[in-house]
Amino acid sequence: MKSASERYSVWGWVQVTIRISFVFIVLCGIIYPLVSTGAAQLLFPHQANGSLIKNSAGETIGSELIGQNFAGQQYFHGRVSSIGYQAEASGSNNYGPSNPALADRLKASIEDWKENNPEVPVSEVPLLLITNSGSGLDPHISPEAAMVQIPRISKQTGIAEGELGAMVDAHTEGRDLGLFGEPRVNVLELNIALKERMGG
Repeated sequence: MKSASERYSVWGWVQVTIRISFVFIVLCGIIYPLVSTGAAQLLFPHQANGSLIKNSAGETIGSELIGQNFAGQQYFHGRVSSIGYQAEASGSNNYGPSNPALADRLKASIEDWKENNPEVPVSEVPLLLITNSGSGLDPHISPEAAMVQIPRISKQTGIAEGELGAMVDAHTEGRDLGLFGEPRVNVLELNIALKERMGG
């Protein structure tokens, strides 16, 4: 049988454990989220709220961070997405090079390109336009991948190829800090400018 001093010692440890747990719940569950959220809203409000993109009417139509599926042939298209750009299901089928499903998917992408872009041979198509994005949500393409779509878009919209090229140049983002990553074009932002140019 435990002595009174031993029983008190156990109860003392229980009290200490409860107090420590309460302190960490308050610090990590309440104070830290409030401080970090407040700091983000103060210093980086655009990013903290989802990097949302608005049109000229002020309507939210997407995010800089999540691609969208543009089916119309008058628009620039992004990368192939196995999940249809559904933000709640990020990911892609990780097929190995020897998997027949990968070859079938590439063939389908190439046939789609041939059908909708007869002016540009497949040999000139950047690889990223016929291969899947790793996340399925990639919002960017390379400037080259945008430029190669210009003949189709010019034919569909009647806008001169030179004007479309200038539009791509205007929406090309450089490397981060001039060093990291590659030049890229946000497809949604480019298509917003294109739609406004078309008057819609």
